[in-house]
Amino acid sequence: MNLSDLTALDGTTLPDTDGKTVLVVNVASKCGLTPQYEGLERLQQRFGGDSFTVLGVPCNQFMGQEPGTAEEIQTFGSTTYGVSFPLSEKIEVNGEARHRLYNELTAVDDAAGEAGDVQWNFEKFLVGADGSVTRFRPTVDPEADEIVAAIESKVS
Repeated sequence: MNLSDLTALDGTTLPDTDGKTVLVVNVASKCGLTPQYEGLERLQQRFGGDSFTVLGVPCNQFMGQEPGTAEEIQTFGSTTYGVSFPLSEKIEVNGEARHRLYNELTAVDDAAGEAGDVQWNFEKFLVGADGSVTRFRPTVDPEADEIVAAIESKVS
């Protein structure tokens, strides 16, 4: 899985993720699930470093809940939730213009054995350094036992 296909929100190159486990999450600033930023940041603080990072991927495909400019998205994340993990450029995760990373991610089954389109903001994909992917649907809290256990199994 090549995460280097993404650009950082500010237009620069994203930090290198080679050899890291990455929790890829499509994020939005105006969603009922937006408070999940808090749990994502706690995961970043707890596990972040040489072997793990959260990667926020802004997406405006779900009822226009990420309408902001790159600067507005960055400011919102850092001032409202203290986000320290990297954010990518705003992309599409579903449909004909779906970013190729999400072509790969959406082919992965969730815990119920279902693959396919991203259902909503804050769908999570844990991409291991070995390329393995575990999928968690939007309503699964970032700090849910199954996500924490999956991260621990990949970074220990």
